[in-house]
Amino acid sequence: MKLNWIERLVVNNPLRVMEQKLQIRWMKKVCPVSPEARVLEIGCGRGAGSRLILQEMQPSTIHATDLDFKMIRLARSYLTHNEKDGIFTYVADAAVLPYGDGSFDAIFDFGALHHVPDWRKALMEVARVLKKGGTLYLEELYPTLYQNFITKHLLLHPTQDRFHSEDFRKALTSSGFSFQGSLEWKAVGILGVLTKA
Repeated sequence: MKLNWIERLVVNNPLRVMEQKLQIRWMKKVCPVSPEARVLEIGCGRGAGSRLILQEMQPSTIHATDLDFKMIRLARSYLTHNEKDGIFTYVADAAVLPYGDGSFDAIFDFGALHHVPDWRKALMEVARVLKKGGTLYLEELYPTLYQNFITKHLLLHPTQDRFHSEDFRKALTSSGFSFQGSLEWKAVGILGVLTKA
């Protein structure tokens, strides 16, 4: 599901970039990415997360995808010429990723899955395109944050079959993931680093 104008303001601001930088640094402490790694970011938005992944983790390549062509266009203008040598941007649906099985060493999700109507299918796709032993880095929000009395009138999210902590953890385990580290606030969301079995 594409973001509305209010959410674009929320995710495309300097505070969000600072938050992502802190998240990536924590993720790197839990499990760094190897310099030869091929990385995928789902729901890349304007490319700020991909830029930070490149700066902090220094993988070989990053494939940055988003369902919204406007966001991909923003990413293409946001990233510098040198960054574009290592970051490739594509329009893609997280529930139908255009990559073969085991294509990536690491996948990053900064709050994308809770925007996908069929989030379970998207999670299966993430597991499919991630190599065995690969790492999933994620930040996800729970409905108590984005579907409360105020935010449900301002933000655009699917309303059916939303995941909470237990649902999400169960789906991750069922998809073959095991936690290497996590920080969770059950009323807000989770930050996690997981390995695919």
